[in-house]
Order: sequence, then structure tokens, then C-alpha cells
Amino acid sequence: MRREFNVVIERDAEGYYVASVPELRGCHTQARSLDKLLSRVREAIELCLEVEDSTPKRPAEFVGVQRLP
Repeated sequence: MRREFNVVIERDAEGYYVASVPELRGCHTQARSLDKLLSRVREAIELCLEVEDSTPKRPAEFVGVQRLP
């Protein structure tokens, strides 16, 4: 079964792109370019799934993003 994950991407103060996967605790990575970031986040997801316990979990439903002043 193929799983899909929501990935949150931000840019930090030093210009790095930072990706995190809310559904997988501790799953995050960073890179200078978006292409490299996406490659690294796929690898991070694979690694997190290897160590995740095997109990099936209901995937989180993406609702949206809100920016507040």
C-alpha cells in the first residue's frame, strides 16, 4: 500500500529550505535547493518508516495553512 504524506516547507534565516513531515515524529531535513530538499525528505520518510512501529495509523487529513500577523 502506497502512503502519502504532507510535507511542510519553510525557509530559515540563513536561506536553507527546511522540510518536516507532521505525521512522522522527528521526520525533518534541510537543503539549499528545493530539488535537493525533496530528494532528502523522501529519504527521511523512508528512514522514519523503517523505525516506525507497524501498527496501522489513520493518516492525518490536510486542512490548510494559515498565516497570522
